[in-house]
Amino acid sequence: MKRWIAGLFTALLVLYNGTAAAATSAAAACVMEQSTGRVLFSYNADAKLPMASTTKVMTALLVFEQGNLSDEVVCTKNAYGVPGTSIYLNLGEKLTLEQMVTGLMLASGNDAAVAIAEHLGGSVEGFAQMMNERAKALGADNTHFITPHGLPMEGHYTTARDLTLIARQAMTIPRFRDLVSTQRASIPWEGRDYDRQLRNKNRLLSDYPGATGIKTGFTRAAGRCLAFGARRDGMELVGVVLNCGDWFDEAERLMDTCFEAYDMLTLFRAGQDARAVGVSGGMDRSVRAVSQTSLSVPVREGEEAKLVVDLPDTVQAPIYAGMELGTASAVLNGETLLTVPLVAARSVQAESFMTNIKTILLHWPLLGGAR
Repeated sequence: MKRWIAGLFTALLVLYNGTAAAATSAAAACVMEQSTGRVLFSYNADAKLPMASTTKVMTALLVFEQGNLSDEVVCTKNAYGVPGTSIYLNLGEKLTLEQMVTGLMLASGNDAAVAIAEHLGGSVEGFAQMMNERAKALGADNTHFITPHGLPMEGHYTTARDLTLIARQAMTIPRFRDLVSTQRASIPWEGRDYDRQLRNKNRLLSDYPGATGIKTGFTRAAGRCLAFGARRDGMELVGVVLNCGDWFDEAERLMDTCFEAYDMLTLFRAGQDARAVGVSGGMDRSVRAVSQTSLSVPVREGEEAKLVVDLPDTVQAPIYAGMELGTASAVLNGETLLTVPLVAARSVQAESFMTNIKTILLHWPLLGGAR
């Protein structure tokens, strides 16, 4: 059944450079495989478009990368009463950064976004500069942030490809991953004898098996926008649809399509032995190079990924267990999809005068018995 669906999928798509392009209900869309970043589906993926509250993926990424979650964050006059979705912060109210980012991602609090921005960046403008610098570092070259929340503003835009790159990076952070897969949470509410009850609006978390997140967004200018992800059969996807009326249904359809058309091919397993590397000046003459992680990549039927091992002939002692000696890479059509380190399986001491003396003494009875 899977092969039949994959065949139909291929017949309906135009395939080029290993990337699938097809009509979609979204104004722009992109789906990547999480570990390699290989684009499995794209449509109008480099068009600059507004992205509404999916902006907050970058806001949260900076929180987890650069913030101290136990810090106290104050709701200033700028954060108080920001239009749109809100966690209804009181002027001067204080929450921890962790509680603020929970309100940001589950309830899409625009007030929390401004409070976070001022806390981490000193001002919204300063935080926007941080956002843009991080986007550039991730290769999101067609993105420009002005706000931490995504309310309509001229010059605030991204692309489906760029936002997928940002979401992919965020999903490498366990605390971010846990947060965006959470359906309900509560945080304190100053001046009340009960907590704020937060509910995630991402329907995929309850309706789509294996869903991992990530963030919804809507304004009239941007339309319905969604950053999404899911795991199935050893493969994890991350993707974005921008200005997509049936956002959840379309995200499900795109992920189903990619899961059916691609399989994960494992070229090297965690703990697998690559080969021996010579050791110069060591107590042992060689050491085995092994992989600490598996090397698996997404491929379509008929594609062949090659394993390329890059190791030196010899290394200089001392060698420590876990020391990186080289790499193993998966290459498809001349493109390197993923590289993992190859490390020393054990330690090798360097030769020294004292170690040579110890060796002689250990063998002294044998030497004596030979006379």
